[in-house]
Amino acid sequence: MSDSGGGGPLRTYPALPVWVVEDHHDVLPFIYRAIGSKHLPASNISFVHLDSHPDLLIPVNMPADTVFDKEVLFSEISIENWIMPAVYAGHFSQVVWLHPPWAQQIEEGTHRFLVGKDTSTTTIRVTSTEGYFLSDGLYVPADQLENQKTLQLSVCLVNPTKPSDSREGGRFPSSAKRLKLSGDTAETAVASSSKDPVLPPHGSSDTPPEALGASSPRQESADGFQGTSASCSFGTHSCQTTELIKDVLQVLQKDAAYVLDIDLDFFSVKNPFKEIYTQEEYKLLKELYSFKKPSSSASEEDLLDSVENRIRQLEDLEAAFADFCDDDSDEILERWALNPGMAPLIPLIRSLKNRVETPNYELVHQAGLTCDYSEIPHHVSTEEEIEDLVEAVKHLLMNLPKPTMVTVARSSLDDYCPADQVELIQEKVLNNLRSVYGTLDVHLEYLEDFSPAGTDSSSTM
Repeated sequence: MSDSGGGGPLRTYPALPVWVVEDHHDVLPFIYRAIGSKHLPASNISFVHLDSHPDLLIPVNMPADTVFDKEVLFSEISIENWIMPAVYAGHFSQVVWLHPPWAQQIEEGTHRFLVGKDTSTTTIRVTSTEGYFLSDGLYVPADQLENQKTLQLSVCLVNPTKPSDSREGGRFPSSAKRLKLSGDTAETAVASSSKDPVLPPHGSSDTPPEALGASSPRQESADGFQGTSASCSFGTHSCQTTELIKDVLQVLQKDAAYVLDIDLDFFSVKNPFKEIYTQEEYKLLKELYSFKKPSSSASEEDLLDSVENRIRQLEDLEAAFADFCDDDSDEILERWALNPGMAPLIPLIRSLKNRVETPNYELVHQAGLTCDYSEIPHHVSTEEEIEDLVEAVKHLLMNLPKPTMVTVARSSLDDYCPADQVELIQEKVLNNLRSVYGTLDVHLEYLEDFSPAGTDSSSTM
């Protein structure tokens, strides 16, 4: 048994617990509960995260010390920014983001960087120069961070495509970043703004990851999609995912506890904003919120200038849409449009007002934040594609150690996982887990609000 980090062995669950929630950030309290009960260690936890979105942003204005008051923390986080506070708190030190082909927000490979408290703002910031973090103004140099934690982030592609498959012209759609829509579904937003158990082998990773800190070399896969050595084309029950399994095993330390986390939108995902706004409105949003990533050879001074300009741009846009909530008259609109880069505000706001009486300007700003240097993923899978991914994940899990706990997010009420597919996907995922791990202790937490008083939403299967 592993050490809990608090002077004693970790406890074990009688059956593998699976916590199923609706909004993804709602899994964090269950992870913290497992830490408190000494089923998970207080530090050095590995986190294996299957999702169409990285969820690795940071609450921009949240004081870093908030992480040490968990109840306040739980009230501050959202679906796009709940993992990194746990990194800064010292709980997660390794994160593996396993993503489908249509999600390419962070480049594949191993990224090692610091997460700490910015001495100038007292907020959580990172030293990563990935566009994903730069576009949110989250970068600072290492000498500006205190209480530093090192994060090893491994980004690996799970590709279910058969080599002979010519689906979508032999190329999955490229994608984007990140802020998942919290609150309204696409529908309400439009209204408001208009198997036999198989025990997996316990592979070890005594050898540290090779070339730590460097991205894996990119290679062209058989379907034309740009992948890496951490990816593999899956046929149905056929391809040996040796490289992907090896990469994940390198992260999972021998006998160490880890959390397996699955967002059902990993298997099929929508960009709900594409149903809320017209193509022209979406194009104008991309112009307004555009971000040009600095070159790979940019100096620290260039990086800091880029971040400063980006923060100013986002603050101006936030202030503009906050003004429009109170007064969206032509006079106010034209005044804001005089600012550099904000001319698209005029056709955007006029188009929105022509379609709906009272546009939801807060939602418009949220939508803009998702289309800066790329768009958030949109790929509604066929049932065959879902099944191919399910089989790919099953094969992977059969070759990894058993996790301490599993967390599952449905992401359907905000329309990221298609509502008409979520039940099918959830059933397949739970059956997958039973096939690999045997008996599960399933807690359907998303039903709690709808259960009669005294009804237990958990079931052991």
